Amino acid sequence: MASTACGSRSLLQFLRLLGRLKRVPRTGWVYRNVENPESVSDHMYRMALMAMVTRDEDLNKDRCIRLALVHDMAECIVGDIAPADNVPKEEKHRREEEAMKQITQLLPEELSEELYDLWEEYETQSSAEARFVKQLDQCEMILQASEYEDLEHKPGRLQDFFDSTAGKFSHPEIVRLVSELEEERNANIAAAPGEPQP
Repeated sequence: MASTACGSRSLLQFLRLLGRLKRVPRTGWVYRNVENPESVSDHMYRMALMAMVTRDEDLNKDRCIRLALVHDMAECIVGDIAPADNVPKEEKHRREEEAMKQITQLLPEELSEELYDLWEEYETQSSAEARFVKQLDQCEMILQASEYEDLEHKPGRLQDFFDSTAGKFSHPEIVRLVSELEEERNANIAAAPGEPQP
């Protein structure tokens, strides 16, 4: 009985820790003064849905969904470290690795290993699924950027997010999605009255 209670206590601690992701805003939007920016968990949720609706039968869809749900998990402890924070890649990885060890130790050994291994697979880009989910990560970001531009009625304002992903998409489904998104966005920019946005 005691071990079950202890297990439940650890699980509750794990869930509370992950609950913080609902309150960690995505730093890139904060830096660009986006009103009511999405949280890290908002981003991961849509990524998981994007993985779920892929039609690529060569990918393990279940694994892609799991990778999407785990890839930013460490941010419940370290926060969302953006490129603008100028934290070296190695240091960012070190901080996130420590956080993942802290998070996963709250779970039973088998689950702990599974979550940590998924995170590491994404970090090292060691599988086709991890590489696909990395592209989903960037695709979701520019989809969100275009939605913020629409909400603000400022087409083109968040161009730097699009610039940062140029040439990074290779998966055919994502390439088609991004092409459609950019076509819509370019039409909105062309139709916008007044001066171009900074």
